[in-house]
Amino acid sequence: RTLGWVMNYTSGTTGRPRGIRRPLPGTAPEDAYLGGFLAIFGIKPFDGNVHLVCSPLYHTAVLQFAGASLHLGHRVVLMDKWTPEGMLALMDEHRCTHTHMVPTQFHRLLALPAETRAAYDVSAMRHAIHGAAPCPDHVKRAMIDWWGGCVEEYYAASEGGGAFATAEDWLKKPGTVGRAWPISELAVFDDDGNRLPAGELGTVYMKMTTGGFRYHKDEDKTRKNRIGDFFTVGDLGYLDEDGFLFLRDRKIDMIISGGVNIYPAEIEAALLAHPAVADAAAFGIPHDDWGEEVKAVVEPADGHHAGPDLAADLLAHCARQLAGYKCPKSVDFLAVMPRDPNGKLYKRRLRAPYWEGRERAV
Repeated sequence: RTLGWVMNYTSGTTGRPRGIRRPLPGTAPEDAYLGGFLAIFGIKPFDGNVHLVCSPLYHTAVLQFAGASLHLGHRVVLMDKWTPEGMLALMDEHRCTHTHMVPTQFHRLLALPAETRAAYDVSAMRHAIHGAAPCPDHVKRAMIDWWGGCVEEYYAASEGGGAFATAEDWLKKPGTVGRAWPISELAVFDDDGNRLPAGELGTVYMKMTTGGFRYHKDEDKTRKNRIGDFFTVGDLGYLDEDGFLFLRDRKIDMIISGGVNIYPAEIEAALLAHPAVADAAAFGIPHDDWGEEVKAVVEPADGHHAGPDLAADLLAHCARQLAGYKCPKSVDFLAVMPRDPNGKLYKRRLRAPYWEGRERAV
């Protein structure tokens, strides 16, 4: 009898799912540490823990959190469908101590009326761990103000990780997604494969000290996006002098207008600070002179109506928050933004109609 391993599949928001196959350790099943991922966050066996599942279990991290919680003897509470007030009610009723979330859920929790938020006791929460998408600074700070030091963040991929930041880390270094896990290493490389020093922007690479992986039945994909033992999922960022990682955006989503790099996450964060915005995306669309110009697509918040007046208000808001070259040139509206149930935005679906018949440079 030897220890097996789970082969999760991943596709992100871009393509066909691929199995992440890791070498088997060859040890006895009794040697397995069943806490796995949760140990990185300081979550212990039993200890009165109650895990709340508020996203679909087909997401790798959600599945790992729930499975590891069961192995560690925790009670697990599963939501049939996530709603912001429904989550607060379950946290209050079951005294939930840890959960896995995405920033879209934070934004929608914060949009609840103050009296609704105050009606539920969330003080039992010890680890409200979020990942999977960028979290605007004002949203993160508001959640820490409300829920306290339990708001923690990680950066990782199904292939491996990663970085981790406590609330204290983030308050000292706003915007960081943390430092490398004890079983991981982070590095930033330029397009020529040169490792960059602290403070220089490049492509973020990771590796796990516990072993590598390969994509099941896809050796070409396995060889791509590698530098030695490091792999990347295409994010841009930099490491500071203390080893904290700061992300800028996904390389494929970067807008290049007139030769200037523009990062959509900054624009989206500015839009989400407007009370009329429930969700937002920014991306590049064709421009004959500049190559690309910034387009914003917005899902209006309840009680606000799409139209020219709201578009003008949002453009004026961006002009007050952003440098001129970063501001959207126009705003379109959707009733519901195309996100998967885990909060990842299908930005390629939004961008594709604007590029029909044109070839994008990045």
